[in-house]
Formats: sequence, structure tokens, C-alpha cells
Amino acid sequence: MNPVVHFEMPAENKKRVKNFYETVFDWKMTQLGPDRGDYLLAATSPMDGNNMHKNKGAINGGFYPKGKDGTVPHVVIAVDDLKKSMGLVKKSGGDIIDKPMTIPGIGDFVMFKDTEGNRVGMLQPKDM
Repeated sequence: MNPVVHFEMPAENKKRVKNFYETVFDWKMTQLGPDRGDYLLAATSPMDGNNMHKNKGAINGGFYPKGKDGTVPHVVIAVDDLKKSMGLVKKSGGDIIDKPMTIPGIGDFVMFKDTEGNRVGMLQPKDM
């Protein structure tokens, strides 16, 4: 099985959404700079020294600028072989949205649409 490893949601006001999730859910929110797309990371459970979840099954997420990459939340699924999985998406009736990109220190990533039009991310983590 390929697990869901990340979620993403759009946000208009990063300061407002940061305050909301820190206050309501006690998440650790980290604002990245322009070199990382002004992405706002969301850590949803305690992490160990290797940035791994102490609570098995928990996932982290982030917030991207609303309108830039869509206006609805989506999940990211980890895969062993991104190119092979892209082929399976196409063969099974889905569409690859963009060209794959490398996220430094994270892995190779691409967005696709499933047969229902849902935007989903696929990530081949760096260590796989």
C-alpha cells in the first residue's frame, strides 16, 4: 500500500491561518520563505530528533497560496517509483497536471487528477 503522507490546504492569509491552527489544535506552524514558495508547514503531532512522528500514523501538512495551485484541500501519497506511478495514473484514466519537480531534501513530487477530477499529489520520498 502507498500511504497518505501529507495534506495541503489553500490559505489567503498565512498569519491568520497560522494563528488559528496553533490556537485551536496546538499545531506547530512554520512559515517558509519565497525560495520555498512561501509555504506554511503544519506539524500535527510531536516529532523526534529525526523529524519523525512519535505517534504512528500521524501526518503533517501545509498551506499554499490560495488560487495559485487550486482552492481545495488535497492529500499527498507516497510512492516507491514516481515515474511508474505516473504511468499507472495515466493508464487508469487519470491525468498528470504538471511536470515532476524535486523538492530539496524531501523527494520528487507531481500533482495529478484522479478519474473524479480530484487533485492529488504523489511523492517519491528522497530515502525510498
